[in-house]
Amino acid sequence: QVQLVESGGGLVQAGGSLRLSCAASGGTFGGYTVGWFHQAPGKEREFVAAIRWCGGTTVYEDSVKGRCTISRDNAKNTLYLQMNSLKAEDTAVYYCAAGNAIMSTIKTESAYKHWGQGTQVTVSS
Repeated sequence: QVQLVESGGGLVQAGGSLRLSCAASGGTFGGYTVGWFHQAPGKEREFVAAIRWCGGTTVYEDSVKGRCTISRDNAKNTLYLQMNSLKAEDTAVYYCAAGNAIMSTIKTESAYKHWGQGTQVTVSS
């Protein structure tokens, strides 16, 4: 059973940057699509970005294109999300997820089997 642990969240001023990490244990990311979702207070969990572990194809939600970069470190079995030019509306709990999503379902929460507990990102304006 793959277990995912996120880290790197925190409080940052608008315009600042954060790098989130997601480490896998009990298994590897190999073969999975891995991604980041976020959930703001009172809202549903939404897709942010994803990467196919084999091949490295990336997909981003329009609201973060140009501001966020998803990447992976195969040797460390770790997923990252570099977030720049943060805005107050980026405030949310950020979740790492892994699953057998294909390109047509890559933004769909139900396509991901394994989830982390989340890390809080708060952007002050």
